[in-house]
Amino acid sequence: MLLNRYLLVMIVGLFTMTALNAQYRRIDTTMRVGKAGYRVFCTNKNPEKNNLSITPVGFESGSREVTLELKGRILATESDDLNNDGFPDLVLYVYSSDVNGYGKVFGVYSDKNQGIRPIIFPDIMDDVKLSAGYKGHDEYSLVEGNLMRRFPVYQKVDSVNTAPNGIMRQIQYRVVPMEPEGFKFKVLRSFEFKKPQS
Repeated sequence: MLLNRYLLVMIVGLFTMTALNAQYRRIDTTMRVGKAGYRVFCTNKNPEKNNLSITPVGFESGSREVTLELKGRILATESDDLNNDGFPDLVLYVYSSDVNGYGKVFGVYSDKNQGIRPIIFPDIMDDVKLSAGYKGHDEYSLVEGNLMRRFPVYQKVDSVNTAPNGIMRQIQYRVVPMEPEGFKFKVLRSFEFKKPQS
């Protein structure tokens, strides 16, 4: 009986990991807002380390491709004018190799179509209120120039285990200027809602 239960857990775990790996295909896409945009390339092969290249498209001739090493894999990319300066910006949704799918955002903004610079994304663990009950499973999207993030909230079942409590937390971020220069994502608001039954 114990052996059968162990085999069942192993099969479910293997299926989950296979399904998770199938989500992460090679990223090779070009996104534009008007005539300018970005070509993004990442093999997504290694959950710990991937080479990412971002090539400006339609920028001035002095702008160059940026290549860097990325920890995690990219699930999706989106482009929009996030700082309302009339130039395209880019967000990449990067996930850890963990089964829980801890997600973060890697953002870049166009520096007047002469080059690209990073948009700083805050660590949710630095905010006690927003990180309460956080265990990953992040979902991201851009909605009318705002970044939306949602995830299930977990509660303690006993001294060791946690389980989702049927509540989702949604956080809305906006890109704002930093001092002395640059941009960052800032939390505008957050709210919770009951997860619909499937």
